[in-house]
Amino acid sequence: MIAVVVTVALTFAGFAVTYLNGLRLAQRQERLARVNRQLSEFYGPLFALAEANARTFAAFRERHARPGGVSPFADATPPTEQESAEWRLWVTAVFLPVLREMRELVIGRADLLREPEMPTLLLELCAHAAGYEITAARWAQGDFSEHLSLVPFPGPELASYARRGFGELKLEQARLLGGGTDGTTVTPQT
Repeated sequence: MIAVVVTVALTFAGFAVTYLNGLRLAQRQERLARVNRQLSEFYGPLFALAEANARTFAAFRERHARPGGVSPFADATPPTEQESAEWRLWVTAVFLPVLREMRELVIGRADLLREPEMPTLLLELCAHAAGYEITAARWAQGDFSEHLSLVPFPGPELASYARRGFGELKLEQARLLGGGTDGTTVTPQT
Protein backbone atom coordinates (compact mmCIF):
# COMPACT_ATOMS: atom_id res chain seq x y z
CA MET A 1 0.00 0.00 0.00
CA ILE A 2 2.84 2.36 0.85
CA ALA A 3 4.45 1.60 -2.49
CA VAL A 4 1.24 2.56 -4.32
CA VAL A 5 0.95 5.83 -2.37
CA VAL A 6 4.61 6.68 -3.06
CA THR A 7 4.18 5.87 -6.76
CA VAL A 8 1.05 8.02 -7.04
CA ALA A 9 2.73 10.87 -5.13
CA LEU A 10 5.83 10.73 -7.33
CA THR A 11 3.69 10.59 -10.49
CA PHE A 12 1.67 13.58 -9.31
CA ALA A 13 4.85 15.49 -8.40
CA GLY A 14 6.31 14.69 -11.84
CA PHE A 15 3.20 15.99 -13.58
CA ALA A 16 3.23 19.14 -11.42
CA VAL A 17 6.90 19.83 -12.17
CA THR A 18 6.36 19.20 -15.88
CA TYR A 19 3.31 21.47 -15.93
CA LEU A 20 5.05 24.30 -14.05
CA ASN A 21 8.16 24.02 -16.23
CA GLY A 22 6.02 24.10 -19.39
CA LEU A 23 4.14 27.12 -18.06
CA ARG A 24 7.42 28.92 -17.28
CA LEU A 25 8.80 28.14 -20.75
CA ALA A 26 5.58 29.33 -22.42
CA GLN A 27 5.68 32.59 -20.46
CA ARG A 28 9.32 33.07 -21.44
CA GLN A 29 8.50 32.45 -25.10
CA GLU A 30 5.61 34.94 -24.94
CA ARG A 31 7.89 37.54 -23.34
CA LEU A 32 10.57 36.93 -25.99
CA ALA A 33 7.98 37.30 -28.77
CA ARG A 34 6.83 40.63 -27.28
CA VAL A 35 10.40 41.90 -26.88
CA ASN A 36 11.13 40.94 -30.49
CA ARG A 37 8.03 42.86 -31.66
CA GLN A 38 8.96 45.88 -29.52
CA LEU A 39 12.44 45.91 -31.08
CA SER A 40 11.46 45.29 -34.68
CA GLU A 41 8.25 47.31 -34.85
CA PHE A 42 8.79 50.25 -32.47
CA TYR A 43 12.06 50.85 -30.62
CA GLY A 44 14.36 49.73 -33.44
CA PRO A 45 12.72 51.94 -36.08
CA LEU A 46 12.32 54.84 -33.62
CA PHE A 47 15.99 54.61 -32.65
CA ALA A 48 17.11 54.50 -36.30
CA LEU A 49 14.87 57.42 -37.29
CA ALA A 50 15.88 59.53 -34.29
CA GLU A 51 19.57 58.91 -35.01
CA ALA A 52 19.18 59.63 -38.72
CA ASN A 53 17.25 62.80 -37.95
CA ALA A 54 19.86 64.00 -35.44
CA ARG A 55 22.73 63.32 -37.81
CA THR A 56 20.98 64.95 -40.75
CA PHE A 57 20.08 68.01 -38.68
CA ALA A 58 23.70 68.25 -37.49
CA ALA A 59 24.85 68.15 -41.11
CA PHE A 60 22.33 70.84 -42.04
CA ARG A 61 23.41 73.01 -39.12
CA GLU A 62 27.09 72.56 -39.97
CA ARG A 63 26.51 73.51 -43.59
CA HIS A 64 24.03 76.36 -43.12
CA ALA A 65 24.77 77.93 -39.76
CA ARG A 66 25.80 81.54 -39.52
CA PRO A 67 29.23 82.46 -38.17
CA GLY A 68 29.61 81.14 -34.64
CA GLY A 69 27.30 78.19 -35.37
CA VAL A 70 24.14 80.23 -34.81
CA SER A 71 20.92 79.17 -36.50
CA PRO A 72 19.37 81.77 -38.80
CA PHE A 73 16.18 81.35 -36.77
CA ALA A 74 17.89 81.94 -33.41
CA ASP A 75 19.89 84.98 -34.49
CA ALA A 76 18.82 88.60 -33.90
CA THR A 77 19.03 89.20 -37.64
CA PRO A 78 16.10 87.53 -39.45
CA PRO A 79 16.91 84.80 -41.97
CA THR A 80 17.55 85.85 -45.54
CA GLU A 81 15.25 84.64 -48.30
CA GLN A 82 17.99 82.21 -49.39
CA GLU A 83 18.34 80.82 -45.83
CA SER A 84 14.57 80.49 -45.53
CA ALA A 85 14.26 78.77 -48.91
CA GLU A 86 17.04 76.32 -48.00
CA TRP A 87 15.33 75.57 -44.67
CA ARG A 88 11.98 74.96 -46.39
CA LEU A 89 13.65 72.56 -48.79
CA TRP A 90 15.29 70.59 -45.99
CA VAL A 91 12.11 70.49 -43.92
CA THR A 92 9.88 69.30 -46.76
CA ALA A 93 12.39 66.86 -48.30
CA VAL A 94 14.14 65.48 -45.22
CA PHE A 95 12.87 66.44 -41.77
CA LEU A 96 9.10 66.33 -42.23
CA PRO A 97 9.08 62.85 -43.84
CA VAL A 98 11.11 61.51 -40.90
CA LEU A 99 8.83 63.27 -38.41
CA ARG A 100 5.82 61.71 -40.12
CA GLU A 101 7.36 58.24 -39.85
CA MET A 102 8.13 58.73 -36.17
CA ARG A 103 4.61 60.02 -35.51
CA GLU A 104 3.11 57.02 -37.34
CA LEU A 105 5.22 54.69 -35.19
CA VAL A 106 3.95 56.32 -32.01
CA ILE A 107 0.33 56.31 -33.14
CA GLY A 108 0.30 52.92 -34.85
CA ARG A 109 2.47 50.96 -32.43
CA ALA A 110 1.56 52.44 -29.04
CA ASP A 111 0.68 48.94 -27.84
CA LEU A 112 4.41 48.13 -27.92
CA LEU A 113 5.42 50.84 -25.45
CA ARG A 114 7.21 49.65 -22.33
CA GLU A 115 5.45 52.24 -20.18
CA PRO A 116 1.86 51.91 -18.95
CA GLU A 117 1.08 55.44 -20.22
CA MET A 118 2.16 57.43 -23.27
CA PRO A 119 5.39 59.29 -22.42
CA THR A 120 5.06 63.08 -22.64
CA LEU A 121 8.00 63.37 -25.01
CA LEU A 122 6.25 61.12 -27.55
CA LEU A 123 3.19 63.35 -27.35
CA GLU A 124 5.50 66.34 -27.91
CA LEU A 125 6.98 64.57 -30.94
CA CYS A 126 3.49 64.07 -32.40
CA ALA A 127 2.59 67.70 -31.69
CA HIS A 128 5.85 68.89 -33.28
CA ALA A 129 5.11 66.89 -36.43
CA ALA A 130 1.56 68.27 -36.55
CA GLY A 131 2.92 71.78 -36.06
CA TYR A 132 5.14 71.37 -39.11
CA GLU A 133 2.19 70.07 -41.14
CA ILE A 134 0.44 73.44 -40.87
CA THR A 135 3.68 75.31 -41.52
CA ALA A 136 4.32 73.22 -44.65
CA ALA A 137 0.71 73.72 -45.78
CA ARG A 138 1.20 77.47 -45.52
CA TRP A 139 4.40 77.19 -47.57
CA ALA A 140 2.45 75.30 -50.24
CA GLN A 141 0.06 78.28 -50.40
CA GLY A 142 2.97 80.72 -50.76
CA ASP A 143 2.87 82.00 -47.16
CA PHE A 144 6.44 82.00 -45.85
CA SER A 145 5.83 84.08 -42.72
CA GLU A 146 6.53 81.09 -40.41
CA HIS A 147 9.42 78.67 -40.64
CA LEU A 148 9.23 76.55 -37.54
CA SER A 149 6.78 74.14 -35.97
CA LEU A 150 4.39 75.50 -33.39
CA VAL A 151 5.82 72.99 -30.88
CA PRO A 152 9.55 72.52 -30.15
CA PHE A 153 11.19 69.24 -31.14
CA PRO A 154 12.18 67.09 -28.13
CA GLY A 155 15.42 66.08 -29.87
CA PRO A 156 17.86 65.16 -27.09
CA GLU A 157 15.13 63.62 -24.94
CA LEU A 158 13.80 61.58 -27.87
CA ALA A 159 17.27 60.36 -28.83
CA SER A 160 17.96 59.32 -25.24
CA TYR A 161 14.56 57.61 -24.91
CA ALA A 162 14.96 55.64 -28.15
CA ARG A 163 18.58 54.66 -27.41
CA ARG A 164 17.76 53.57 -23.85
CA GLY A 165 14.63 51.63 -24.87
CA PHE A 166 16.42 49.87 -27.71
CA GLY A 167 19.48 49.03 -25.60
CA GLU A 168 17.50 47.72 -22.63
CA LEU A 169 15.29 45.59 -24.85
CA LYS A 170 18.34 44.15 -26.65
CA LEU A 171 19.76 43.16 -23.27
CA GLU A 172 16.47 41.55 -22.26
CA GLN A 173 16.31 39.75 -25.60
CA ALA A 174 19.82 38.35 -25.04
CA ARG A 175 18.86 37.25 -21.52
CA LEU A 176 15.69 35.53 -22.76
CA LEU A 177 17.68 33.79 -25.47
CA GLY A 178 20.10 32.54 -22.83
CA GLY A 179 22.94 34.80 -23.92
CA GLY A 180 25.23 36.96 -21.85
CA THR A 181 23.94 40.04 -20.08
CA ASP A 182 27.14 42.06 -20.00
CA GLY A 183 25.85 44.25 -22.83
CA THR A 184 29.12 44.30 -24.77
CA THR A 185 27.58 43.05 -27.99
CA VAL A 186 24.03 44.36 -27.80
CA THR A 187 24.33 47.94 -26.62
CA PRO A 188 23.55 50.30 -29.51
CA GLN A 189 26.48 52.29 -30.78
CA THR A 190 26.21 56.00 -31.51
